[in-house]
Amino acid sequence: RKDMVIGNQMTPMLTVREVARLLNIHSNTVRRWSDQGIIRAYRITRRGDRRFRREDIARFLAELNVNRRD
Repeated sequence: RKDMVIGNQMTPMLTVREVARLLNIHSNTVRRWSDQGIIRAYRITRRGDRRFRREDIARFLAELNVNRRD
């Protein structure tokens, strides 16, 4: 697992596959949503692998739940 340093803290980063499992969607949907800016992704490595902060995914889910109630 890759970690990201924010300030002095290490923040665990999620892979595309882990986010897809959490959201119960296909990995390609995670990639498409990150390309569209729906979910914030951080590019790492020369290859440009995507990683996601757990906090960003939690915020996305919270906003999704609020919008469903309206």
